[in-house]
Amino acid sequence: MSGYDELDFAKLDTDRKNRTGFPETVFCQGKKDEFLVDIFIRLFELNGEVLGTRASAQQFALIKKALPSAKYDEVSRIISLQSEQKKKTELIGNIAVCTAGTADIPVAEEAAQTAEFLGSRVSRAYDVGVSGIHRLLSKRDMLNEANCVIAVAGMEGALASVIGGLVSVPVIAVPTSVGYGASLGGLSALLTMINSCANGISVVNIDNGYGAGYIATQINRLAVKGKSI
Repeated sequence: MSGYDELDFAKLDTDRKNRTGFPETVFCQGKKDEFLVDIFIRLFELNGEVLGTRASAQQFALIKKALPSAKYDEVSRIISLQSEQKKKTELIGNIAVCTAGTADIPVAEEAAQTAEFLGSRVSRAYDVGVSGIHRLLSKRDMLNEANCVIAVAGMEGALASVIGGLVSVPVIAVPTSVGYGASLGGLSALLTMINSCANGISVVNIDNGYGAGYIATQINRLAVKGKSI
């Protein structure tokens, strides 16, 4: 048994869910139109659900034509598709997703909607950056109820360090490419987050909301499992 489905231009990992708990996700950006459509069709046949990230509106139009039940979110650029049997009737646990600014919301929504697609309940607190820290402090109860926190920030990326000093759960820091010249496309925020003196912070790549949402869901599942023992 090969564990993958051969499409010549792609080898779809049919065993992914058995190994990791989640089926393969499609990174849409840069894929040839007909390749992308064929991948979505086959994954939907195999799994009854498909999550696609970094999709354009034009790509969604092609997917929608082939798979009419597909949905698209313009903010996060996520395409989602679920059969009736695969739709989550109840989301579990709690993940808090916070942004420093409104401009960080697209990356935060990629994280939040990934986590929701994978079955996690998500709470959102947007535009709570350190330049008005009272806004973040007003969300202390929400942060303390979460099993983990995703902190999304561009500019100098200080939000993750502040949250890391407030909560007892893991913090996943997501640097964004939001900022002026010296932010270097998110590199300044990335370095700030990597060098944070706060404990319990892990960092994903610049603008990688999907990666943060995935890791947060794994943490959330473990937390829910632990509480049920």
